[in-house]
Amino acid sequence: MKNSFYLFNETEEDLTVEIATLDKLFTYALEKENLTSAEFNVIFVDEAKIQEINREYRNIDQVTDVISFALEDYKEEGLPILMLGDIYICVARAHQQSEEYGHSFLRELCFLAVHGFFHLLGYDHQNEEEEKIMFAKQEELLTSFGIGRD
Repeated sequence: MKNSFYLFNETEEDLTVEIATLDKLFTYALEKENLTSAEFNVIFVDEAKIQEINREYRNIDQVTDVISFALEDYKEEGLPILMLGDIYICVARAHQQSEEYGHSFLRELCFLAVHGFFHLLGYDHQNEEEEKIMFAKQEELLTSFGIGRD
């Protein structure tokens, strides 16, 4: 089996260019992580939707930038495909953060997508050591793909 991922834009914004880049980025990321039969979804949403998700699943009633729902933390032997889960990205928040951090909207979307992807793979940043590992992996992946801090 081969990897498959699906990108859904549930916002009014035209993300055609960004989705084309993310399609290539996820193909690259899956290859770099040596995954051959993984499946996941990326859903682009507005502030109201991500706040609703954050409130319902995390009991935090505020807008956030990205939320990941990992379905499996490990691969069971014998299963034909690894269902990783879903990544929700708030497009409006990505715009705000790209301005705050002084880089492009595309770079911010890629960062949030890769951040969510590594959460699906079981990485976290609950403490300093975990954060150091996860953020180094994110930066290495983005840089090697060609998405630098522009």
